[in-house]
This record gives sequence, structure tokens and C-alpha cells, in this order.
Amino acid sequence: MLDSARIAMRHYRNLGDIHYKADSSPLTDADIEIDQLIYEKLADEFPDIALITEEKSESHKVLPEEAAFFLVDPIDGTKEFINQRDEFTINIGLIENGKPVLGAVCVPAKQQLYIGSRDEGAFEYQYDENTDVIDSPKRLKPATPDNEALKVVASRSHLCQNTQDFIDANEVGTLVNAGSSLKFCLLANGTADLYPRYGPTMEWDTAAGHAVLLAAGGQVDDLTGVALNYGKKQLLNGVFIAHNPGVKFKLP
Repeated sequence: MLDSARIAMRHYRNLGDIHYKADSSPLTDADIEIDQLIYEKLADEFPDIALITEEKSESHKVLPEEAAFFLVDPIDGTKEFINQRDEFTINIGLIENGKPVLGAVCVPAKQQLYIGSRDEGAFEYQYDENTDVIDSPKRLKPATPDNEALKVVASRSHLCQNTQDFIDANEVGTLVNAGSSLKFCLLANGTADLYPRYGPTMEWDTAAGHAVLLAAGGQVDDLTGVALNYGKKQLLNGVFIAHNPGVKFKLP
């Protein structure tokens, strides 16, 4: 993961060309290079586990619900990356039986690494970009919410009207705008209580952060209260609400 972070920061400081996909979303050389590196390493170390990465379209196969597979997003928050904001992340999530059981979220510009495991819990690490020395882990635990002054985090680049309606319908004391899967980690470390997502996301956008939040004790549900699952048709997520224990919220 730290090798990928070094690649990200090299391009972050010297962006290079920006390409555009068929859906007009931006693609940088960092996306392509990191995607290839992670793909090769995971394929070599875990040859029996299927692998889906954002930038390898040939890997975008919907798998049986009981299958285990990795989901990789080489740069989540590409707009933040391009605009020199430090919220972009690198994401690797492991899915088993439709659920995220292991996730790693790296925030290269902040030199932070979040890891969440179904069996071990969730942890935050600080590392040195130059030496790769990693500090002792900090166990993540969500904060006890104040339901009369909720701390909400929402997408910086995709704050749609439905999300604003959700915010207006609830008792919000603090609203933080942030990019990428970092929003899940802000719930896991107690900075925020609630993350509503009405805009579209792909499974590789959410798997790693979802795993970290689950490991910390939070959850991610659809509007009916059913847990967000993986291996869906076209790998497209619906609307979801990520929240910590004890949070009470209303749908608009």
C-alpha cells in the first residue's frame, strides 16, 4: 500500500496528463499506474481470489454471492487529487459472501493508513512518507452521538439535492464536506456520526471504507435498513446511509 502511496504523491506533485473516460470522469496517470501495481501484487499473492479493479474493465465481472473477491480503487476522489486537495484515497477491500470483511484505506497526502478487519477491529496508523516507518496503531472507536446536534459528513464533489434534503430533515450540528472513502474513516474515528450518500457510487468506491467502519462498530444500510452488499449487477451501489451506533436519523 505504501508503494502505491509513493506513486500517488509523485503524480500529485507533478500531475501530468488528465484523460477522460467514456462517462467524462477524469483519469490520471496515477490511477493507471497504481491500479496496475496493486493488481499485479494481489494477483501474485492471492491467485485464488478474484480481483476487480476500477481501471481494468476486463475485470468487471459480477461474481456469485458466495464468492470471495477483492475490490480496488487506485485513486478514490480523483477530482480532489487533480485539484490538490488532500482527501483522495487508495482503497483495497476484500468481500466474502457479499460482505466487506477486510479493508485498507490509505490517505497519501495525510500519510494516514486505516485498516479494518472483521476479526481484529479497526485501526489508524500514521506513517513517514520518506522512511515508511509506521507509528503504533490507534484503535478506532466511533463517538457517542448527540442526536440533537449530529455531526454529518457529505461528499464534497457530489452534494446533490437529495443529500441536502436529508441534512435539512435532521438535527445537524456540524456539517463537514469531504471527498473519497475518507468519509467512512471519519465515522470510524469519531469525527463524524453520519454519512448519507444519495449520489451514485461503484462497489470499489465503498468496499474498503465500509470494511473499516464495520470493524469499528458502525454500519452501512440502504434506505430500508438492509446492509449494503457487494457483487451486485453492474457493481453499482444504490443510496446508502453510513452511521455509527446510537445515531437516530429521519429520512426526508
